[in-house]
Amino acid sequence: MPVESGNSAAARQAKQKRKSHSLSIRRTNSTEQDRPTGHREMLEGQDSKLPLSLRSNLLDLFGQIEREFENLYIENLELRREIDSLNERLAGEGQTVDGGDLTKGALKTKASHSTSQLSQKLKTTYKASTSKIVSSFKATTSRAVCQLVKEYVGHRDGIWDLAVTRTQPIVLGTASADHCAMLWSIETGRCLLKYAGHAGSVNSIKFHPTEQMALTASGDQTAHIWRYMVQLPLPQPTADISVSCDDDVDFSDKDEADAEADGVNECPTVRVATTTLKSHQGVVIAADWLVGGRQVVTASWDRAANLYEVETSELVHSLTGHDQELTHCCTHPTQRLVVTSSRDTTFRLWDFRDPSIHSVNVFQGHTDTVTSAVFTAGDNVVSGSDDRTVKVWDLKNMRSPIATIRTDSAVNRISVSATQRIIALPHDNRQVRLFDMTGVRLARLPRSNRQGHRRMVCCSVWNEENQACNLFTCGFDRQAIGWNINIPVLLQEK
Repeated sequence: MPVESGNSAAARQAKQKRKSHSLSIRRTNSTEQDRPTGHREMLEGQDSKLPLSLRSNLLDLFGQIEREFENLYIENLELRREIDSLNERLAGEGQTVDGGDLTKGALKTKASHSTSQLSQKLKTTYKASTSKIVSSFKATTSRAVCQLVKEYVGHRDGIWDLAVTRTQPIVLGTASADHCAMLWSIETGRCLLKYAGHAGSVNSIKFHPTEQMALTASGDQTAHIWRYMVQLPLPQPTADISVSCDDDVDFSDKDEADAEADGVNECPTVRVATTTLKSHQGVVIAADWLVGGRQVVTASWDRAANLYEVETSELVHSLTGHDQELTHCCTHPTQRLVVTSSRDTTFRLWDFRDPSIHSVNVFQGHTDTVTSAVFTAGDNVVSGSDDRTVKVWDLKNMRSPIATIRTDSAVNRISVSATQRIIALPHDNRQVRLFDMTGVRLARLPRSNRQGHRRMVCCSVWNEENQACNLFTCGFDRQAIGWNINIPVLLQEK
């Protein structure tokens, strides 16, 4: 009687496995065909307020879903069997896959050329992943340190925007959905002045470059220019709350208190604007001063941005072209340039350096709403989007971004430090991340129920005049927070 060879016995065994598996699949399918009828008879006997036709459709859909999951489970089992058989083949041919050997050199190979290629790929992947792990450990040896300096509490609704004055006295301004804008002492956290001249949500606040004037944009379809006079109180000692920027202790949310902070009700209130700009037919979402402070630009949900003369309130230009609502506008710190962003996934660069003509360039670098686009102190534009990316552009060559930052949440109104060239990214998921201009992550602000924001972070702004409190953030948890960000030189140079 002839004796079977090892290869033919293995082939026969694999054939029997496939045959038994196909039989099990047919047996399972035949069982599945009988199952919906039993389910339907059982469930139709139960009391339900749903119509019979709707219940029947639901049962059919649930039956299809169950069959799909069962088929996937069967395919998964078959793939596991094939992997096991391949491992047995490799072991029979003398192949060994050992993690220790991968770090020393090539795998031990006694088989075909294809097997050696597989070994080389495994070795390359192992080395690449190991190098990434090592580099990540090196990057965290000098971690940035964040100090929560002060919380500014007093608004009755979410805070959309904030700004810091450019002239003395240096104060913080906040714009809120409670129809008010407030000025705060940075050192003490006390409200110094409240502006209550708008009839809608205050969506934006910006300060005049040289005078004590503020520009606010509102949901009442207007922008207001109003003057302020404040006197700073004596500073009070603050508690030292220093933590690493990568700490992320997530607890349950605090109960939101409706009570205002001490002193908010007693602070002076301004109710009349010096100048009212009202040419828009929709919500005015943002506004900013052009260099010199003689003109302002406003962005609206009516798909247009308007350029006004401050002294006469005259509409100089209506900047049209966006296909959907505008989300933000920003002016260059030293040149007559304006950038507007929109829900149409684009942002536009408007050039007013030549008084006789103005040009416009359209940039399509995002796939979702562009929430903000801002100028830097150099020749760059940084844009953030709901597509969870931030892109850095060179004004001299705007055909493609020079850096792209990918995140795990939508990005709101960003800001860039003029001195350190650090981008602060506020997110929908309550986080605030810091990146350099090349796209390297530097830090993440703490986020817990003890400190940090408890709701969406709407905006961030850098304070170049005060190193003790050099970053401010605000969110829909009704508070603004002042931070001291200490970025080690090693991280800035990396």
